[in-house]
Amino acid sequence: MYDPFTLKEKKVFVSGASSGIGKAIAIECSRMGATLCITGRNTERLNGTFSQLEGSGHIQIVADLKTDDGIKAVVEAMPLLDGIVHCAGIAKPWPFQFSGKEVINEVMGINFYSPAILSQQLLKNKKINKGASIVFISSISGVSCSSVGGSVYSASKGAINGLVKGMALDLAPKMIRVNTVNPGMIDTNILTAGAISEEQLKEDTNRYPLKRYGKPEEVAYLVIYLLSDASSWVTGSSLLIDGGFTLL
Repeated sequence: MYDPFTLKEKKVFVSGASSGIGKAIAIECSRMGATLCITGRNTERLNGTFSQLEGSGHIQIVADLKTDDGIKAVVEAMPLLDGIVHCAGIAKPWPFQFSGKEVINEVMGINFYSPAILSQQLLKNKKINKGASIVFISSISGVSCSSVGGSVYSASKGAINGLVKGMALDLAPKMIRVNTVNPGMIDTNILTAGAISEEQLKEDTNRYPLKRYGKPEEVAYLVIYLLSDASSWVTGSSLLIDGGFTLL
């Protein structure tokens, strides 16, 4: 059956695959035929993702991408890749007037420096195939809007979107495409985490024209499009998936 979105015979790396959006992306990519290389910091949770991958030949690497050793371990373990998805990241709400160098370095380190350096090292070590696709999970924050206490997080995501524009131009001669996905609020068990009450959740979701948060799988489907040959003429783009939030 003809399927332009298939990932068969593609080797795809996903960081931050132990939970949330990264986990959903890894699982859905395996269902589309990809061979996965996944990484995360939590061994137990990464094992949980790995056990749900369909197909065979997948590998997992427990590593902290904030460190040079973690990046080195991942690069050394990588086969030649056809796709890279940078999902690892943190959201650390912090009023700007109280966010010192430590907070800024932590958020920028995980959300910006780590995926940027990892991409550079994979390229330097010739671990990315010609015609590959690199996808960064960014956010509407820092690109289309922000939030109270979100200045540093927004800065890290704005930096990612700027990086991708330049990378797309630099890597175009190798036919390597580079894009971002910019989600709005995604439901990653926010109620069970106790971070927000059911009443607060209802009030917040009413701010979205579609009256709900997105699902991790819905972000995964957009990533699959960018990894597949169906998007072979798409590079340097920031694809929005926010239930209409930024229309208001």
